[in-house]
Amino acid sequence: MRVAFQLNGKPVETEVEPGMNVLEFLRSLGVFSVKHGCDHGECGSCTVLVDDKPQNACLMLMGTLDGERIETLEGLNARRRMELMQAAFLDEGAIQCGYCTPAMLLALESLLRANPKPDEAAIREVFSGIYCRCTGYVKPMVAAKKVALGEVDG
Repeated sequence: MRVAFQLNGKPVETEVEPGMNVLEFLRSLGVFSVKHGCDHGECGSCTVLVDDKPQNACLMLMGTLDGERIETLEGLNARRRMELMQAAFLDEGAIQCGYCTPAMLLALESLLRANPKPDEAAIREVFSGIYCRCTGYVKPMVAAKKVALGEVDG
C-alpha cells in the first residue's frame, strides 16, 4: 500500500504493509521519541501530532495517513517554544524517568497551538491521555503553567 504524508515538515511517500501501524513505521525510521508502551492506546507514550492533534501512534494504521501532517518531538526541536517547554520541565523537575515526557511535550504543544493561554483544567485534560508513573503530574502541570503564562527563562 502506498501512502504520502508529511513527517516533521518533510514529504514522505512510501510503500507499507496494510496492517502496519504508525508507531512501527516511525520507529523503523529511527524516530525514537515515539515510545512503545501498551499497544492498546491506553498509556499515551506513543503520542504524535496528526494535523496538530495528539493521537496514539499504536492505534493508527499507516494507510490512514494519506495526506496528513505528522509531527514528532524531533520535528519540534527547532522551535523556540520547544526550548521553553524543555527548560520549564527541567527547572520544575518534571522529567523523572522521561518515558512519557515526549508525549507530554507534544500534547502541550498541541494545546498551546489551539489555546495560547490555557487554564489548569485544559492542561489537565490534554495530559489525561498520557500515563505517568513517576511524577504524579504535579511537576509537569507546574511546568506547563509556566510555559502558558510566559514565565520561563530560556
